[in-house]
Amino acid sequence: MEWTLYLDMDAFYVSCELRDRPALRGRPVIVGPDPKKGASRGVVLSASYEARAFGVKSAQPVGAADRLCPEATWIDPEMGKYVATSREVREFVAGFESRVVAHSIDEMAVTVDAPDAAAAEARARRLQDGIRDGLGLPVSVGVATSRTVAKMATDVAKPGGLRVVPPAAVVDFLAPLPVRAIPGVGPKTSGLLQRYGIEQIADLRRPLPLGLRRELGEFAAWLAQLARGNVLESHDRDEAGPKSRSVDCTLEEDTRDPSELEGILEGMIERLVPSLEEEHLAFQTVTVALRWADFDQTQRSRTLSGAAVDAATLRAPARRLLGELLEREARGAGRPTRRLSLRVERLRPRLGSRRPIESFTRSAPDL
Repeated sequence: MEWTLYLDMDAFYVSCELRDRPALRGRPVIVGPDPKKGASRGVVLSASYEARAFGVKSAQPVGAADRLCPEATWIDPEMGKYVATSREVREFVAGFESRVVAHSIDEMAVTVDAPDAAAAEARARRLQDGIRDGLGLPVSVGVATSRTVAKMATDVAKPGGLRVVPPAAVVDFLAPLPVRAIPGVGPKTSGLLQRYGIEQIADLRRPLPLGLRRELGEFAAWLAQLARGNVLESHDRDEAGPKSRSVDCTLEEDTRDPSELEGILEGMIERLVPSLEEEHLAFQTVTVALRWADFDQTQRSRTLSGAAVDAATLRAPARRLLGELLEREARGAGRPTRRLSLRVERLRPRLGSRRPIESFTRSAPDL
C-alpha cells in the first residue's frame, strides 16, 4: 500500500536561527527586519510559537508585530542559511527514502510503500526523530494514503507532532475540521461555504445547494468527495513539471496604504525566491493580484525577456505591477485591499541544474 508522509518544518526560519542560538529557545523570537532599528515597511517572515501566542504571524507588518509582542527578540533574515538548511533536510530525508517531492522550502511529501498504518508510522517516526535529533530541527508529520489528507494531518499535528490517518479513519478525521482546513479553501471560499451553512467538513456530506455548485464548479464536487473520504488526486501530479509557484497574504485589516502593501510584497519575494532556488527553478512571467474589500480581484502580469532566478529580477516587475494596480484603482473606485498575491509562471529548470523537477500542485487555488 502506498502512503504519503507529509513533512512540514515548524517555524522553519526561526528554527534555523534557534539551532545557532539555543539560548533563545522558549522565548518569543521573530525573524524579520527589527522595527526598533527604525521605520520599516517589512513584514514578519517567521515567528516562534511563543511569539505567536501574542498574535504574531507570518506576513504581518513588523510594526504591528512589535506592538503585539514588544519583548520579542528580532533576528534579521539570512535567506542563504535557510536555503542551505532546507537542502540539508532534503538530503537527510533522501538518505532514508527515495521518493521525495519538495512543496516549498519548508515542506515536502515523501511516498513510501508500507503494508499498514503501523509500518507507515514507524517510517515517519524515524524521519521525524532523525531530523529533530540529528539536525536539531523540529518537524510535524502527517501520514495518510492521500497527499491531501496527509497535509491536513500535518496541520493538525503542529507543532512537532505526528498524526496518522488510516483509510478507514479519513471520514471521521475530516468531519470536525473547519472547511478552511482544506487545501485550496481560502477566506473567500470558506466565507461562501459558510453563507450556505457549511462550517465543518462534515457539512459537505449533505447535498450541496445548486447555487453553491454553480459558484464553485468542479471544485464543489471535489469537496464533496473529499468529505466522504474519496480523495481524487490524479490531477495533483503533473509529469510535465510545475506550472507556477505563488504566495498569498490576506490582511488582518483592509488597507489603502501603498507602503504597507509594498512591505508585504517584499516579504513575499523573500519567501518565494528561496523556494524557487531550492527547487532549481527559473521563472519568466510575474503576476501580482489584489483582491479588494468587495472580493473583486484585479491582476496584472508581465513576461520577462528571459528566464530569471533572483530576488532583484523579481522585485522590479512585481513592484511595478503593484504600483500600476494601485494607481488604476485610485483613479476609479478607490477600494481598500483585502488580499495580495504574487505568482511566477513559465517555470523551467535553471541552467546547469541536474536535479529533476517534480511537481506538487493543489486541486484549486487558495481564494
